[in-house]
Amino acid sequence: MPLKNVKTSLGIISKSLSETQDDREFLLRNTREIIILCSRAIISIHQKDTKSASVNLKRSASLLEKYKKKAAGNLMRYMVTPEQEYVEAVCLLSVLEKKPLPSDKKLKVMPESYVLGLLDCVGELKRMMFDRIRTGEAEEAVRVFEIMEDLYLHLYPFSMYDKVVKEARRKVDVGRILVDDARGAITEEKRRSELIAALNKSKS
Repeated sequence: MPLKNVKTSLGIISKSLSETQDDREFLLRNTREIIILCSRAIISIHQKDTKSASVNLKRSASLLEKYKKKAAGNLMRYMVTPEQEYVEAVCLLSVLEKKPLPSDKKLKVMPESYVLGLLDCVGELKRMMFDRIRTGEAEEAVRVFEIMEDLYLHLYPFSMYDKVVKEARRKVDVGRILVDDARGAITEEKRRSELIAALNKSKS
């Protein structure tokens, strides 16, 4: 039987690939829960509901740890999206609570997930800044913008790694537009606040 060895090898390979495929489908199906939890956390953060946000993020961290055990080898790439969503939400909460943004080691995420999550956080910081402008919290709006701008400047060089960090360049380009737009808004708000202060001073 000239194909005896081939038959044996293909049988083993087929079994291995079947298991890998099952694990892939399991991860795709179950990591959606993490993404939903992180989305809920971000909504809570914008509502200044830190308690609800923390509960959802704690649950997300637990699920990430659980599913990573199934994501060995090449399957780890299916953990990038849920991890980056987690990074985005945790870092946004850190800004709200005026705490230092955590490291990738602290969050126990892959480097790619960390970079992409921080890039996504830039957009949420812009939203937070505009919320503060609308509620008349000018100083807080400036603080959030400064973090947003500084974060973007630190992330900008990572556009060169677009081949190994998927969508890094596109996200960096989007980040630049967001920061420029936010800078214009914060500059206008500063001028408005200074004008109001000057008018109030002249009346007194």
